[in-house]
Amino acid sequence: MNILVVNAGSSSLKYQLIEMNTEEVLAKGTCERIGQLISQLKATGKDGKSFVVEKPIPDHNVAVQLMLEALVHKEYGVVKDINQIQAVGHRVVHSAEDFDSSVLIDDEVMEICRKNSDLAPLHVPANIIGIMACKEAMPNTPMAAVFDTAFHSTIPPYAYTYALPYQAYEEWRIRKYGFHGTSHKYVSQEAAKYLKKDVKDLKIITCHLGNGSSITAVQNGKSVDTSMGFTPLEGLVMGTRCGDIDPAVIEFIMEKTNWTISQTMDYLNKKSGVLGISGVSSDFRDLIKALYEGNKRAELALDVFCYRIKKYIGAYVAVMNGVDVIVFTAGIGEHNPEVRERVLKGLDYLGLEFNNELNYNVVRGKLTDLSGPNSKVKILLIPTNEELVIARETQALIKNN
Repeated sequence: MNILVVNAGSSSLKYQLIEMNTEEVLAKGTCERIGQLISQLKATGKDGKSFVVEKPIPDHNVAVQLMLEALVHKEYGVVKDINQIQAVGHRVVHSAEDFDSSVLIDDEVMEICRKNSDLAPLHVPANIIGIMACKEAMPNTPMAAVFDTAFHSTIPPYAYTYALPYQAYEEWRIRKYGFHGTSHKYVSQEAAKYLKKDVKDLKIITCHLGNGSSITAVQNGKSVDTSMGFTPLEGLVMGTRCGDIDPAVIEFIMEKTNWTISQTMDYLNKKSGVLGISGVSSDFRDLIKALYEGNKRAELALDVFCYRIKKYIGAYVAVMNGVDVIVFTAGIGEHNPEVRERVLKGLDYLGLEFNNELNYNVVRGKLTDLSGPNSKVKILLIPTNEELVIARETQALIKNN
């Protein structure tokens, strides 16, 4: 079965075509700058050959057509026609409390997604546009919605409830939802598989560290708490997001600057985080370079980032009454040994032993056990694969329907 995985953003569309018998990625690509003057498709097709198509992409309908043309291209294509694509799995950011798992898309599902758009106004409307564009181009192909928030639907009420008047939850659905669910689910299951144990018998802390970062406590295979909240702004310090702050800071900033709420939220989401502290970059490669050059603010940014991760790890050890495995994943988690070293330093009270020499010599893209020989807690680096999770869940829905 060939499954097309689609992730539609406000001005982009990413895709992978996966052959599910072997779980091989046959082709992948990104349509960039949709709706802008200069747009392009960057793609990898047959035999791993990359190519670029530069042409106007006024909307997602055109982006989907370009994607399908690339997949059936005479030179670079990997299928003869689109009928060889048996299903499409769509990433949808928010399920609210309506779905606790992935679902096949029908009119009712689309209506619920539209209703939930106000909970993720930067993402869900774009996800919906991508779905509708694919349905128009492939009307007879079954499609599934795989939600970022669904894995966190098992978080108990005492962990997701904010201490606001209860009306805020009942009327406006304000609560912790959590994000990066497909990634946290995938790496926790891969950790159990590596250890040859049932995920239901493990206490796992998964650290998804990228430009957007979150940590999840996974107990008995279920998410019991996570660092992101009502939006992805809560929790860890990130590339450009501030993470946890005193809410009164927002009013204080607005009074000092006369900014609108939109300007203030832009400040917290796009100009803060390690970029805001360092004044250098949100890219950790630039940050580490500046640190080694003696930039004190870059060092402070890295220290703040790692301290917050360590604090959440400690909190989740308490939540689960212990931990068996700590997993690092995503761009920073997988590729930044300095971050892993700083986060794990000082956690020896857990019986944790860390192979720091291997930490600086990992093979890129490979699951790596960074635990020392006598460590009571396993330390694993696991490359995430959210697209594969979407494809697997789509396949399961098709087979069970």
